[in-house]
Amino acid sequence: MRNSMRFLVVGAAATLLASPVIGQRADNQILPRSIELQRQAAAQLTAGKLIESAELLETSLAVDPRNRSAFVDLARVAQKQRLFGKTIRLTTRALELEPNDLDAIQVQGQAMVELGALPRARENLVKLQRICTSGCKQADVLSTAISRGPTVAQARTPAAAKTKSD
Repeated sequence: MRNSMRFLVVGAAATLLASPVIGQRADNQILPRSIELQRQAAAQLTAGKLIESAELLETSLAVDPRNRSAFVDLARVAQKQRLFGKTIRLTTRALELEPNDLDAIQVQGQAMVELGALPRARENLVKLQRICTSGCKQADVLSTAISRGPTVAQARTPAAAKTKSD
């Protein structure tokens, strides 16, 4: 009787501890509702509706905060809104989930270029080139952006303001 009570307690404890592990999803398994919201956001973005797209992407992330591509898409929306600091923060969140996300590295590098942080953008380019040894579209896009230089930072410099006022 004594032993059966111990086994019963140990068995119940083992069941309670194992229950949360059984219901967990794999890290790369994103909830379908989150993906559907992300698709709807892409359609809104294509239609030029940035606010609606951002709202859908935020909802997508509320449904599944591990959806790193939704972070990248939301960063692209912020980039179109010329909110480059927000773009960098959102891509950083995506890179916390997957440090080698090519799209996140590229979008972050482009935002850095726009803010005039060319050395940091070059670091992102080097990282892209290290990850995709045979070359990739993301590295080409970021390289072009670095070559072009910052468009926003130039507009804010005193020399640019002086030229405009003359």
